[in-house]
Amino acid sequence: MAEGEPGTPEARAYRRGFKQKSRRDDYALDLFEEARSRLESDLDRVDHLLRELSRLYNPLTDGPIVDLATRARIMGLLQERRVGEASELLESRYRLYAPLDDAERHGPSSSDA
Repeated sequence: MAEGEPGTPEARAYRRGFKQKSRRDDYALDLFEEARSRLESDLDRVDHLLRELSRLYNPLTDGPIVDLATRARIMGLLQERRVGEASELLESRYRLYAPLDDAERHGPSSSDA
């Protein structure tokens, strides 16, 4: 099996060796990021990325990160050029996998309690 191109999530994960403990170094998060960036431009690559995500386990849902039905729905929407809906569906799977990532990314919210 080839390591892939230098900038692909697969290559970064291989080089990193999953030694980092940070969630930001999670291979699945890299796959999501690349899929988001290619939704409008590279359907074959998005399909490959979704296939990879369907092989990875989400302990929060006790199933694949992207189930086969969702993968098929996203690809169907993209083929119909309904990128917005496909993006929303991809984001819903992302939130199921990394529900705290948005809070981590934006920092703690200020509240007047």
